[in-house]
Amino acid sequence: MDTARTPTPMDAVAERWLDTLLELQPEWHVELGRPGREGEYADLSPDGHGSAADAARATLAEVRTTEVRDDVDRVTRAELERTLGLAVELHEAGEWQRDLNVIASPVQGVRDIFDLMATDTPDDWHHVALRLDRVEGALAGYTASLRAGIRSGRTPAVRQVREVLTQVRKLTAPDNFFEQLAARGPEAQRAALASAAARAAAAYADLAEFLQDELAPRARAEDAVGREAYALASRGFVGVEVDLDETYAWGVEELARMVAEQEEIADRILPGATVPEAIAHLSADPSMQLHGTEALRAWMQEVSDRAVAELGEHHFDIPAPVRRLECMIAPTQEGGIYYTPPSEDFSRAGRMWWSVPEGVTAFDTWRELTTVYHEGVPGHHLQLGLAMTGRDRLNAWRRINWNSGHGEGWALYAERLMADLGHLDAPADRLGMLDGQRQRAARVVADIGVHLGLPKPDGSGPWRGDDVLPFMLEHMNMDERVVRFEANRYLGWAGQAPSYKIGQRHWEQLRDDWTARHGQDLKRFHAEALAVGSVGLGTLRDTLLP
Repeated sequence: MDTARTPTPMDAVAERWLDTLLELQPEWHVELGRPGREGEYADLSPDGHGSAADAARATLAEVRTTEVRDDVDRVTRAELERTLGLAVELHEAGEWQRDLNVIASPVQGVRDIFDLMATDTPDDWHHVALRLDRVEGALAGYTASLRAGIRSGRTPAVRQVREVLTQVRKLTAPDNFFEQLAARGPEAQRAALASAAARAAAAYADLAEFLQDELAPRARAEDAVGREAYALASRGFVGVEVDLDETYAWGVEELARMVAEQEEIADRILPGATVPEAIAHLSADPSMQLHGTEALRAWMQEVSDRAVAELGEHHFDIPAPVRRLECMIAPTQEGGIYYTPPSEDFSRAGRMWWSVPEGVTAFDTWRELTTVYHEGVPGHHLQLGLAMTGRDRLNAWRRINWNSGHGEGWALYAERLMADLGHLDAPADRLGMLDGQRQRAARVVADIGVHLGLPKPDGSGPWRGDDVLPFMLEHMNMDERVVRFEANRYLGWAGQAPSYKIGQRHWEQLRDDWTARHGQDLKRFHAEALAVGSVGLGTLRDTLLP
């Protein structure tokens, strides 16, 4: 599979589509580490969304008339048809008119891109200043799209508007993110940076006024998006259509299985203990605690480096560029842990980010060990790093393509794999892994349940938005602020959270079907599967089991 291949006409279509994405969404230059347009934003206005949809339609038509020359082309064509068709469907459904939630909407994206910008040279800081100056225009276009949603009756839920308003106000408070960023710049440029930072904060203040005075009064009262919108979102996140009612029932069963497995481990940790009692016992053990974000960052890095060394020796072929992963504390304090891929040339390493809520200073190593495997190796960093090294067989668009069910499913699969390989044998570490798996099963139930209005597992009636937080508090042993953020995330980003556990289910089924056909060579299975790159789970199955 490592033999270099001659680029084909289908590769050329995919490369042109990536060029189009770079034109329409200049932030991709920063994400990929490509020079040019470092200070620019995508057009978030209705016209910008229309142009993107038109480009997707034109490219889709071109894909359908381009010849397929080999198996790689077949995958490329399938993924282009899937993603381009989905982009058109989402645009026609008007989802861009209500694109606001607590974690992954333009409100966060306009700010988050600064985290990936280079700041090593005066030119780099010049680009930062340019982007700060253009925050106002980006948010103005975004506001115009939300206003279009008000006119058409497509609005986000009022709960999301209120929560996002709280986030936005943090970006306008004294000593906000933009002020802190400007203060880090070279002294000769600091005045210009401070002026641009003030304008960026003022733009967010204007957004706050719009959210409070215009959008909140007109936002929909219900958290649920409904079956039709949910099915479309789920198909996008998973990359294959799933039976939502069957998946909900499976989620209820899987959650019960996770609870039972945790209870068995809790008894091993402290005979006769319940899961909360075992967790309290572990949390009181100073040998399993870290204090302060720097201690957390250093521990993450040490665990990551050790995993790379050990897994690279026996279980995976890990190229040298992929062996570098940087563990970071995020500049935000919203909660959540995430990964950003390396630049195309690996000059910027892949990074694991921890957004630690304000006031949280203690961290349990037994709880978080599996998280490092999820975000690092053999999780996201291995998966996306290997795709980035595949220049000899994958065009540039294939190398950076992303599907949540594939990627997040792989990361959960990776957690279980580490347990199977003996890296989570200690009862405390296994309880931590199960803690995460239980959370992911619970959110399959809550996410599908609330957005489709299905009956709750306890028989007390249909799901409502207010049911999610108490349900997740029951199944997530984390700081309440983190759980509250997670609950709001599920309510505002329909279909995304279940893609993790659904993806894991598909990965495990695919592995079992593949090994039944080819034998128990997991190293080969993993190598062949990851070599495909991040694709929809339907495309992955069709590729590995034609």
